[in-house]
Amino acid sequence: MAYTRPPLIEIIDRKISEVDSRLPSAVARLKRSVLNALVRSSAGTTHGLHGFIDWTSQQVIPDSAEAEMLERHASWWNKARTPATPALGQIDIDGSGVIPAGTVLQRADEVEYIVDSEVVISGGGTVSVTASVSGAIANAEVSTPLSLVSPIAGINSTATVSSEGLTAGTDIESDDSLRARLRERVQKTPHGGANHDYEAWAKEVSGITRAWSFPLWLGAGTVTVFVVRDNDDDFIPDAAEIAEVQAHIDYVRPVTANVTVTAPINIAQDLTIAINPNDSVTQAAITAELQDLFTREAEVEDGDGSGTVLISHIREAISIASGEYDNALTIPVADLVLTSGQISSLGVITWQSL
Repeated sequence: MAYTRPPLIEIIDRKISEVDSRLPSAVARLKRSVLNALVRSSAGTTHGLHGFIDWTSQQVIPDSAEAEMLERHASWWNKARTPATPALGQIDIDGSGVIPAGTVLQRADEVEYIVDSEVVISGGGTVSVTASVSGAIANAEVSTPLSLVSPIAGINSTATVSSEGLTAGTDIESDDSLRARLRERVQKTPHGGANHDYEAWAKEVSGITRAWSFPLWLGAGTVTVFVVRDNDDDFIPDAAEIAEVQAHIDYVRPVTANVTVTAPINIAQDLTIAINPNDSVTQAAITAELQDLFTREAEVEDGDGSGTVLISHIREAISIASGEYDNALTIPVADLVLTSGQISSLGVITWQSL
């Protein structure tokens, strides 16, 4: 049974009743009496103690523990919160000369990037940089302009992000994510190479939110692990992010396992929906519900239907959206069926009035 904290007024009434029962001639309810002041002072202290008991009762269970106590629970199971990581990649810059290691470039919002190592360019070239701060905020799209904080002779003061973008920046792991990984560790005991072991190892890498492990995918003795990064602008990992997961799993896997980490093929599912009312608020609510549905239910197709997203669930997500009165889903007309190695995601929604 959950602990129930009594309200302050209830504690005051209880204490007044106790005083009245022990001192029949006293009137502890008089607001200006000494007894009433003592009762209220004692009740305040008791209320604070009940508050501490209430807080403590939440911390002893990982499901309700706050951040610091959740980390202590996780540490007992050898799980640590994945840290934030900085964005990195290459930039294009014009000019001829030497760009020293440690050179600082700045984005328009004052996020800074540091040149990794000294580079000599002639007529322009590419330079590897790493963000000075960790977190997804430092990720940058292709052609994002950057400016040198201090000028360098012969080098253009403005650079742009190269074709691959600046990626791999991730925020520190959320409480919900750590809680979910801890639950998996408790409920799915490690077996030194079971399917769920590879999935758990993959999610120990910063930014990886979901993982699927398939034995024999590439033949006898092989294991293929698919991973995605739901918190990135593009949830499909790039080559560098895949390599990071591969390196981590190679370090912890059984020595006899032949493991390949890869990204699934994204199949964006376009939808046509007629709704009433057809306004921006309702559209935003439905979009959020659908995005949550795909994040929650979309799986990598294993060849036996694991990647199928039921059309009934799509209709349900639309119907439960706040503000929606009526709707008609015209595209798709059946369950979303994939081929091996693919995963569904929410594509473009075409809105119609109903």
